[in-house]
Amino acid sequence: MPFAIIAFDRPNSAELRARLRQEHVDYLCARKDVMLAGGAMLDEAGLPVGGLIIIDTEDHRVAETFAAADPFRTGGVFADVKVVPWRKSFFDFERCV
Repeated sequence: MPFAIIAFDRPNSAELRARLRQEHVDYLCARKDVMLAGGAMLDEAGLPVGGLIIIDTEDHRVAETFAAADPFRTGGVFADVKVVPWRKSFFDFERCV
């Protein structure tokens, strides 16, 4: 069962997010073989306020380690990170289950 990593930014962290963005993107690109999906969560103005990543692993520890090493987390952008099992029901406009 895949895991969803749901992260929420600290208030007023836009500058820090911008500074760490390339390091974060590089981290994700180096691990794209385990990522099913990922992207920023946005506020009503279209500004990033967090992120969602779904990784393909059966091991909760692997998902926790993935989340813990993200430069946005180690660098202090994220205030809260949840790692939860995710059951695919709908994906890519199709019902899967």
